[in-house]
Amino acid sequence: MLQKSESNLYIIGAGFAGQMIAQDISRKKVFGKVAAFLDDDKSLVGTEIEGVPVLGPIASVAPVIKCGPLDEAIIAIPSAPPEKIKEIYENLMRGGFARIRILPSVSQIVEGKAHLVQTRDIDPLDILGRTPIIIPLHESLKYLRGKRVMITGAGGSIGSELARQLLSGGAERLYLFGHGENSIVNIYRELIVLQNEGVGEKATVVPIIGDMKDREYVRYIVERTRVDVIFHCAAYKHVPMMEENPVAVIENNVFGTKNLLDASVESGVSKFVLISTDKAVGPVSVYGVSKMLSEKLVLRSAKKARDGQSFMFVRFGNVLGSRGSILPLFQSQIKAGGPVTVTDPEMERFFMTIPEACSLVLEAGGVGMNGKSYLLDMGEPIKILDMAEQIIKFSGHEPGKDIEIKIIGAREGERNHEPLWLDEENPQKTEWEKILILRNIEMDEGALEKLLSELEPICFFREGMREKFRNRDELIRILRAAFKTLDEFYEQTKDKAQSRSISSSGDGEKITL
Repeated sequence: MLQKSESNLYIIGAGFAGQMIAQDISRKKVFGKVAAFLDDDKSLVGTEIEGVPVLGPIASVAPVIKCGPLDEAIIAIPSAPPEKIKEIYENLMRGGFARIRILPSVSQIVEGKAHLVQTRDIDPLDILGRTPIIIPLHESLKYLRGKRVMITGAGGSIGSELARQLLSGGAERLYLFGHGENSIVNIYRELIVLQNEGVGEKATVVPIIGDMKDREYVRYIVERTRVDVIFHCAAYKHVPMMEENPVAVIENNVFGTKNLLDASVESGVSKFVLISTDKAVGPVSVYGVSKMLSEKLVLRSAKKARDGQSFMFVRFGNVLGSRGSILPLFQSQIKAGGPVTVTDPEMERFFMTIPEACSLVLEAGGVGMNGKSYLLDMGEPIKILDMAEQIIKFSGHEPGKDIEIKIIGAREGERNHEPLWLDEENPQKTEWEKILILRNIEMDEGALEKLLSELEPICFFREGMREKFRNRDELIRILRAAFKTLDEFYEQTKDKAQSRSISSSGDGEKITL
């Protein structure tokens, strides 16, 4: 700690956020001293703010600072676009800083305050994402004031970021529901630290360990907590792994969601928001089917809703940096010296940063209506190959020279282009920026019930139906019969070299998964 206190800290950005960070550092007196602000504003350069000099412009000053071995830079310009952050980062790298941190944009958006505890090490997300829209969350979260809010999958990437932002919503209680104790305890401890540092309001944070596949337990928890609002993020979501475990994904994602919806209708939950995905559009994987069925279940529950209840889903594409996304994979491959693996040169995806996606989900939860389907505007798709090259460069290497990029072919359940909507859904703009509304495509009630009844004995043991329990081949047969896109996909891929044939437990017939 003594050695740490000798650090010189340079704050990039002498505006409101930068000044708040400087005050935080000065007050704590354990993180080093603020040596200078760096800024491009000509009216500030050459002045002092509370005794700290303002130097600039950034591009001229940052590369020539004589950094010590412990000196750090903190980028505190929440409104800066990725292109500007990239330029600043490159100049700071030339300056030889031991560590470069950044204040994410959401910390300014949420409550108009910035705290040192909210800074983190800069990573590729900050230079790859688009410029986030400014959402005054402190205003848009008013619908949660005094409410009891539950996040399922609270330890995951989306769930944990929702929890961070919800600290400023004025909720009475924040329930963190999840199956994995480590991930839940991590976000619980982080929220307590944030609260102790003055971030957000003093909501009571309650961790809950449980399994949403357990129908009676879910009913008990929803009733016992008297929860008002549920953000349902929990899901198995690794596409290739779920192709290997198709029964598990249907059991968890479909029946777990059904359990939660049934309990919510019964207990009078006022708002239920399902986090959905582009994989649910014309699904070609078991995971995609599971999310598509979850959407249909939400629309069905909306018809059962009582006065004052709203059930809706919000669909979006990939989020940068989430668990299961390519970013952590690429970073680990680069750390190991490569190669970085890309499935196909033409593969592309829609991307959004986790904070922006969560801000929009929270806003949609406030303005959304019962039985409506919403879609986040994801902008233009990005080629995975281009992203791989940018991340390699961010890491200080040259693609193809220092780190090899290897094309390995698409895996089971993947396609080169992921649509965000079906033509029939006809997305339309709303009065809220980046939130679109879709025309509902509901599933016939009888067909949905029949499908669930066929899938249930495969996922849950039933006396007299032992031969069906965990029978993955029977599950795939049922899904292929129910959904044309999945059936066509399996037919198209069954002869591909990278596809694997799994022996049926029945008559020895082969089926491509």
